Amino acid sequence: MEIPFKPITLQDRKIITSFTFQSEYKNCDFSFANMCSWRFLYHSKFAVVKDFLVIRFHVEEDEQRPVYMCPVGNGEGDMREVISLLEEDAAKQGHMLWLLGVTPLGRRDLEEALPGEFKYLPNRDYFDYIYLREDLVNLTGKKYQAKRNHINKFNKRYSYEYKPITPELVPYCLELERKWYKANRTDEDEEDLSYERRSMTYALEHFSELGLIGGGICVDGRIVAFSFGAPITKDTFGIHVEKADIQYEGAYSAINQEFVSHIPEQFLYINREEDLGISGLRQAKQSYYPVLLLEKYTAIRK
Repeated sequence: MEIPFKPITLQDRKIITSFTFQSEYKNCDFSFANMCSWRFLYHSKFAVVKDFLVIRFHVEEDEQRPVYMCPVGNGEGDMREVISLLEEDAAKQGHMLWLLGVTPLGRRDLEEALPGEFKYLPNRDYFDYIYLREDLVNLTGKKYQAKRNHINKFNKRYSYEYKPITPELVPYCLELERKWYKANRTDEDEEDLSYERRSMTYALEHFSELGLIGGGICVDGRIVAFSFGAPITKDTFGIHVEKADIQYEGAYSAINQEFVSHIPEQFLYINREEDLGISGLRQAKQSYYPVLLLEKYTAIRK
């Protein structure tokens, strides 16, 4: 049987999220908004086969190698059958089966179906930082004192308004992004930032179709910080983008707290994605004290 893979489009949101929202896989890779807005880089495709959602894409370093996400079931199908079909699909393209972004729960499911048939390679740079929503809103305790100080300074210095991202606000968010891009671009990361810029622009231009929620902080008629994201599962929300003008001291801390405060309360967990091995980003994410550092593995069929 050949898997009927098709490119991920905006119209596929309902069918894809019917699987991902009900799953226990909290990793940011299963956000539909992420899948769709980054498809240009990874050539992402999906199919529903044997009661499982399967996703195939190509890693950036080797555009010829197909890789797959851990299949997401609805409780009806047989994981072994689906893995066999994925293995056949990879073999047709001359490769062994690789599953990327496999979490401990994904590993559990694979081992229950195919015990001992995969080896698992962790990649610390791609572990997801997951926080309790209430921690990021309340910032309670001594460990968050520095964050509270930043926010208090911002509140004292600036009179601001928090606004949800609407089509009218998008041009102002893009204006801030252009300013941020010019200030942060270097020769070493220009390509990566260009990819991020393309993904972000697409997301802002298709905000409602992607199921995104976002907000910005407005000072004197200008957006000085904004953030947006989307649900990953029924209890986990992913924050995909956060940008701020560092000339406004405390803007990052302020938008972090404000945005999480406005996320629907059904989401108990906030996934702030990976640090990609960037030391400053790792330090920033650790400073908010994640409740879980979600391990992700590459599972390779033996």
